[in-house]
Amino acid sequence: FGKNPEVDTSFLPDREREEEEARLRKELQQEWLRDQERVKKEPLQITYSYWDGRGTRKQITVQKGWTIEQFLREVQKEFKELSRLSTGSLMYVKEDLIIPHNYTFYDLIITQARGKSGPLFSFDVHDDVRLVNDVTVEKHESHAGKVVDRKWYERNQHVFPASRWETYDPNKEYGAYTIKGKG
Repeated sequence: FGKNPEVDTSFLPDREREEEEARLRKELQQEWLRDQERVKKEPLQITYSYWDGRGTRKQITVQKGWTIEQFLREVQKEFKELSRLSTGSLMYVKEDLIIPHNYTFYDLIITQARGKSGPLFSFDVHDDVRLVNDVTVEKHESHAGKVVDRKWYERNQHVFPASRWETYDPNKEYGAYTIKGKG
């Protein structure tokens, strides 16, 4: 008996083929990482309100890769009354969820994160979906995130809207949404 050259041996270990596959994987990984870094540097326009019971709406342009803390640092420059506070004493509330400072806007966008009343990854603003629509039917509409002094929140957490707010947990399901026109 001899070796049959017509038998498919592609499933057997082959050092050269494995080294080539490893090199190709590494190249693709580096290309993907470069692409992600490029996306994180893209500008993102965010509409927000400084919430002290009233709500003063403004817009700011940040990078998608910025953390909530970096965003809050920029917001502080817009309001004289916030400039005296530390960034740690400010909160960013989006769709009734308090977003921890270590999250980036990119994290929320890439995971298509959902809040109680809409998407956490959409930063443009439409009418308050809770007032004009069925809250369970999402239409890619969201409302402005709120920048809040933590002391204000602690004094008013028993009053609407602060009574609805809770800390964002990416592992928690905040309700079933169906996008209008789909399913």
